Amino acid sequence: MYGKTGGIPMKNELFTIGPFTVYSYGFMIAVGVFAAWLTAEYRAKKYRADTDQIFFLVLWCLVGGLLGAKLLFWITEWKEVAADPGFILRTMTDGFIVYGGIIGGIIAGWLYSRITKLNFLKYFDLMIPSVALAQGFGRIGCLLAGCCYGKETSGWPSITFHDSDFAPNGVALVPTQIYSSVLDFVHFAILLWIARNKKADGQVAACYMIFYSAGRFILEFFRGDLIRGSVGALSTSQFISIFIMAAGLAMLWFTTVKAGRK
Repeated sequence: MYGKTGGIPMKNELFTIGPFTVYSYGFMIAVGVFAAWLTAEYRAKKYRADTDQIFFLVLWCLVGGLLGAKLLFWITEWKEVAADPGFILRTMTDGFIVYGGIIGGIIAGWLYSRITKLNFLKYFDLMIPSVALAQGFGRIGCLLAGCCYGKETSGWPSITFHDSDFAPNGVALVPTQIYSSVLDFVHFAILLWIARNKKADGQVAACYMIFYSAGRFILEFFRGDLIRGSVGALSTSQFISIFIMAAGLAMLWFTTVKAGRK
């Protein structure tokens, strides 16, 4: 599967070894997870956190994130599941929703922190910039695969796929994958700055929730893939964004007030 934008080639299948094919989306997800792990390890040493816990936190959050992303996809496609339960088995390896991954990862991290008696908010702050970094690489995977594409456009910039199994071919589209990736990397940098200046545990995580939900809500207006589901006039992700934003604002207020009382 190939596409072109400004002469830059894109390929979904990177290479094949025997019966195994390495896909660009899965590869970029793996790169993102590895980068997230390395940055979390580095920052744990910098802030004198327990580095022995980072690998297991990453692993728990990864598993929880995958389960959450898959579960939310099936929830949004409940009509398909109700009509044909075999839909679940046929979509085991494709169809994931980022918000489900975020929520599932947070729950998994909270459970791990409870089991190991870690300070959840402290490690939430430590890990969350790495999540934004991983998302940036993941969106590059979306670009290479052609998924999560934008609406048709006659403006500039645009992106046109020519042999995609996901995006419409031969049509100029809003490059939502590029926008998302750039915003995620910028988000990562901003969260690092906030982490250096925070007054209380939980403030970095709260800012992530606020910034990501706001950016995602706006970008959803430019998305063209219809499989994401909807709640009234809003897409599923926009609907969830409202609650994530509210939770982030409440968390920021609470942690700021708590810090001010010390």
